[in-house]
Amino acid sequence: LPPVTTLAEKLGATVLPTLQQLGFSEEEAKQAQTADPRGVMSFVGGETAGLARVKEYIFDNDCLKDYFDTRNGMVGKDYSTKFSSWLAIGCVSPRYIAEQCREYERVRGIKNKSTYWVIWELTVRDFFRFQSAKHGNKVFFAGGPADVQRRWGTNKEAFGRWVSGNTGHPLVDANMRELALTGFMSNRGRQNVASFLVHNLGLDWRLGAAYFEEILLDHDVSANWGNWNAAAGVNGGRINRFNILKQSKDYDEEGVYVKRWCPELSKVPPSRVHEPWQMNSKEMEQYGVSVVPYTGKSTDESTVGSTYPLRMHEDNKSPP
Repeated sequence: LPPVTTLAEKLGATVLPTLQQLGFSEEEAKQAQTADPRGVMSFVGGETAGLARVKEYIFDNDCLKDYFDTRNGMVGKDYSTKFSSWLAIGCVSPRYIAEQCREYERVRGIKNKSTYWVIWELTVRDFFRFQSAKHGNKVFFAGGPADVQRRWGTNKEAFGRWVSGNTGHPLVDANMRELALTGFMSNRGRQNVASFLVHNLGLDWRLGAAYFEEILLDHDVSANWGNWNAAAGVNGGRINRFNILKQSKDYDEEGVYVKRWCPELSKVPPSRVHEPWQMNSKEMEQYGVSVVPYTGKSTDESTVGSTYPLRMHEDNKSPP
């Protein structure tokens, strides 16, 4: 057989360009190549790493049997499978994962709601693919597959605060900061930040979907845009508007996750950490943080200790 000519050879490239050659500073390149220690885990690409993670989660750490009860967590490596990054780029197939779940049931003699639920979520992933195939480009349109007629906001300042994790709502801010710094966010977090963008701020859901596409390590076109269709209520299904404060207290009661990504609130007790705007001046001084109107800066030397933004204005418009 004749020798195979690679795409790189056709383009005359022999070595991948460095980040510096692509225009990034040395500091930016170093930061990009250094994993944030607060992240859920270090994601390594390729089939070998993907297969190892499947084995580790299902068999080595014996997490499969508890998945249904832990899947809404936000801190740690094993509260969920973390298979999505390898699934998204084809390093591991959904059929293989389903087979391993059934093998676990057979070998360990455990077959419960958790072992079923992982397989069920793989079928949800398939559903979004079929939905995208059926509706085509409609999944990218403002009205979605259901042709919903609604005027969406495009306030740049509001969107910027959502992206940077400075909304003044700790659960939203913590999740958006984790995403920006690691490329990953829990499923619970994704549902909350999407609901907040769409239903609390009234912003165009496509802004959020596009940002997720840009940042997520596990981005999958049909799953991402399909889930945003659902969050915005433009896919013909029920509309879920999340109560962010209730979600915060239900899934991060002690504020462990929030404090992990919002260190300004590290000394604030659980009774106040999800509602920092409720603190009076004495409490702010006691806990070393000032809750002040957002100025675009992370710290303000004129205030006590560090600062955290006062919660931003919400239009509070309910979806039609």
